[in-house]
Amino acid sequence: MAMARDLALKTAQKPTSKAAAKSVDKTPSRLPDVSIVVPVYNEEGAAPDLAREIATAFTDRNFEVIFVDDASTDATRGVMTALKAEIPQLRVLAHHKNAGQSRAVRTGVLESRASIIVTLDGDGQNDPVDAPRLADRLLAGPAMLGLVGGERAKRQDNVSKRYASKIANAARRAILNDQTSDAGCGLKVFRREAFLRLPYFDHLHRYLPAMMLREGYEVSFEPVNHRHRTTGVSKYNNLGRLWASISDITGVMWLQRRSRNPQGWDES
Repeated sequence: MAMARDLALKTAQKPTSKAAAKSVDKTPSRLPDVSIVVPVYNEEGAAPDLAREIATAFTDRNFEVIFVDDASTDATRGVMTALKAEIPQLRVLAHHKNAGQSRAVRTGVLESRASIIVTLDGDGQNDPVDAPRLADRLLAGPAMLGLVGGERAKRQDNVSKRYASKIANAARRAILNDQTSDAGCGLKVFRREAFLRLPYFDHLHRYLPAMMLREGYEVSFEPVNHRHRTTGVSKYNNLGRLWASISDITGVMWLQRRSRNPQGWDES
């Protein structure tokens, strides 16, 4: 009996191999180092392959990927739920009512377990291969670097959308001084704590750099790849985006004017 007990104790105390330790470190039950949040609406065609690409891009890291289904009317939720058997790091959240991309991003951030957040658009046009590089840039930066955003080097949208986007970005940058040339790029990496300090409003995802700067954080940008949409349809059009932008910029300007930053604080 005593010999059996001693043998069991020695076995329990025996150090694990490096391979075994690495395997344990990457189990989904451990808190992840990075949470990838992907808002989706009627993207049953693009979402599964995008999830697989994200898992491949982050395969050497401890991560979770959260797809937030914004009350899709197609099979998006079902196909993503089925994919959890293939990708154990995958989580699927579903809104009861359609609430928009910014609210879906916020839902994912609120439910995330990591201190570093990556966001990508759910249509597959953002290339997940770029995401780890942006995450590394954020981690290597100063503590007050709150966001690293992607800037699409070669837009794969049609001519009218590229032209409208160029004008809108130039006008927004001149008015808000938010330092970004591509506010519409969905690939962004930011600190969860910084995001949760920001005021929430619809379309916030397009004004994250301006709001980060307002809160006293620094922002930086990296060129990223952009791909053709292969399935589904765009959820925005030029006229609708223009109308929303006019209202949004007015609101963001008000928030900027009403901000008073103490530049930090000390405790005595």
